[in-house]
Amino acid sequence: MSNARSLARGHKRLLPLIEYALREGWDVSRTSGGHLRFLKPGLPPIYTSSTASDYRAVRNARAMLQRAQQRAAAETSGEGGDRHG
Repeated sequence: MSNARSLARGHKRLLPLIEYALREGWDVSRTSGGHLRFLKPGLPPIYTSSTASDYRAVRNARAMLQRAQQRAAAETSGEGGDRHG
């Protein structure tokens, strides 16, 4: 597994995202096209751009990781029903 700095490849905005994902148990790697791939057993893969040109890109990617984990937790606890009533 690569370390967070080598995965960020000089893009300072990506470093906190990668560090967060690694702390939460995600496997982070680069695709052949240079995008970031986040993998965690039992969850769908999440892809994000390799350069965080938009300041919201890192926030959006982190939110995707959090939502995937929350959905998986809800499904395993039996709450996986309709959220809208």
